[in-house]
Amino acid sequence: MKRREFITKTLPAGVLLPSLINGFSLKAFGASSLLSAMTSASEETDHVLVIIQLNGGNDGLNMVIPLQYYDNLMLARQNIILPQDKIIKLGNFSTGLHPKMTGLGDLYKDGKVQVIQSVGYPTPNFSHFRATDIWQSASDSNVQIQTGWAGRYLGEEFPNFPVGFPNTVMPDPLAIQIGSFLSPAFQGPVINMGMAISDPVNFYNLINGIQSPAPNTNAGKELTYIRQVSQQTQQYANVIKTAANKVKTQGVYPTGNALADQLKVVARLIGGGLKTRMYMVNIGGFDTHAGQVVANANDTGTHAVLLQKVSDAIKAFMDDLKLQGVSKRVAGMTFSEFGRRIKSNAGVGTDHGAAAPVIVFGDGIQGGVLGTNPVISDTTSVNDNIPMQYDFRSIYATLLEKWFCVDKTILQNVMFKNFQSLPIIQAGTNCLSTDIRTVNQESGQNLITNYPNPFSTRTTIKYQSKGGHVLIQVFNTMGKLITTLQDGIKTAGAYSVDFENRYYPPGVYYARLQNEELAQVRNMMIVR
Repeated sequence: MKRREFITKTLPAGVLLPSLINGFSLKAFGASSLLSAMTSASEETDHVLVIIQLNGGNDGLNMVIPLQYYDNLMLARQNIILPQDKIIKLGNFSTGLHPKMTGLGDLYKDGKVQVIQSVGYPTPNFSHFRATDIWQSASDSNVQIQTGWAGRYLGEEFPNFPVGFPNTVMPDPLAIQIGSFLSPAFQGPVINMGMAISDPVNFYNLINGIQSPAPNTNAGKELTYIRQVSQQTQQYANVIKTAANKVKTQGVYPTGNALADQLKVVARLIGGGLKTRMYMVNIGGFDTHAGQVVANANDTGTHAVLLQKVSDAIKAFMDDLKLQGVSKRVAGMTFSEFGRRIKSNAGVGTDHGAAAPVIVFGDGIQGGVLGTNPVISDTTSVNDNIPMQYDFRSIYATLLEKWFCVDKTILQNVMFKNFQSLPIIQAGTNCLSTDIRTVNQESGQNLITNYPNPFSTRTTIKYQSKGGHVLIQVFNTMGKLITTLQDGIKTAGAYSVDFENRYYPPGVYYARLQNEELAQVRNMMIVR
């Protein structure tokens, strides 16, 4: 019997539990808020999610390269294009990784990395602040939400937090951010559900019982006092120290790599047995408007350094988790607030764009490339963006449902609407999963076509449904949702729907098919 079932089903009202929580004995009354907190976790799981934020807007086309369109990519970004012979080939060699990402390339070969193509959302926002807020809240682009997607999940799992916490069911922080602020993603309905460890130096000072030096002045003495009070009143300090001190040996991490330093702390806490469900770390510098590469050495430069740091840090982190015997508990993902334009600029950089790939990793991840390469035209303009193939909220929803085993009713409360379930998690975990081999086989077919193409007044879009929910959307090159042509249940079979040119300006448009876990995009051209 699970611990919370024992408490709720076997203890009569008024019995005093012998254990103490934070120095207080717990009395088992049915309506007690403290008892409710002890029994509030709706799912007992040892699974952990580590979220890596790439601040600034990552150039996905320089990280995951659509090799089948390399010649057209050369026309679009000749001053930053990677040497084709240096790109790390993935899968069937139609897709590749940046040459500096050898660590992730090795994990990919081991089946522990999945690249999800062209991730975004309808009508993207190109402001760093607003776009980051959208990703962290999981809101529509035209809706302001004051809570975070992870905070809503944790709020459903632990609805009385912080009353009665920590307790014997959840003695540890619910979520941890390595950084000087708490991510809005962890903001719950009432309170932020996470805690922040300001930086790795402070973490090691905490577990070693030392403080950073303060100046020998009145202000310095006040600072020392404030630090002491803060440490004494931090209710989770002891559990963090206990967990960290259980780990005596860690793997080798690269030096001069701030992301690796953060992930090393995360690995130590996971290895020490913390039941914390979510961690967030970050690395900045991805706003590469200029100087993205070194001239005549396009596989080097600012972006190459950043991608190598990300790749090396994740590889060291995964190796460390394996060394400690906890790698099966952990899944990870990267995200950035947006991608970059297809065409490079004159400053040897790239400007704010729409969709970009997301990388998920872990022992429980179904390896491979999910989705098809974005089509790169030989007539790319400065306004052209990568069209969305997968909604980023589908990744969140899938991880919640298939990694954390969240019930669909609760999932609806967390995500506000239904998003497609993706084949991210391997079968054999404690949640149901979809076989990625079947999805990749189906997504390799032309599931959506249109004729005529180009067209001036009307085109007929034909698509295949394997049964279930079907969504047909049309976007322009800026990612704006133009119209929704189909949104409902379709039995298996072939269908068609007309798309009329309602005085839309000439240019490229994208028809997006979503059928259950499948997604595919078709380029269409409107001419005068």
